[in-house]
Amino acid sequence: MFNHIMIGSNDIERAKAFYDAVLGVLGCGEPHRNVSGTGHVRYFYRHAGSTFCLTEPIDGTPATVANGSTIGFKCESAEQLQRFHDVAVAQGGVSIEDPPGLREGTGLHLAYVRDLDGHKLCALYREKAKA
Repeated sequence: MFNHIMIGSNDIERAKAFYDAVLGVLGCGEPHRNVSGTGHVRYFYRHAGSTFCLTEPIDGTPATVANGSTIGFKCESAEQLQRFHDVAVAQGGVSIEDPPGLREGTGLHLAYVRDLDGHKLCALYREKAKA
């Protein structure tokens, strides 16, 4: 359903360093750097058929956080989810909500952090159904 998600940053190079480390946990490599016709820098991280983008706001106003929004990243294991969380915090992100881990009765492992600009990120791992 989704082609890409793009978020704004007020410090694009700081945001890039954060996402290089955090998305690296998921196996995402270096982003493609693009300079728009207006001179604004954008980074495009492409991985597993999806694209996550960082941009300087092209309208010249500060980037803001979407209240009530969460950007979810799929993890391949509970261990990868924990690494995602720990790397995000080590890079200056803030752990929020319940501690990372299994949510009882759901089969879902979740971890929530805020990035350096305040965007809410979720790492999610869904346990495989037992036969």
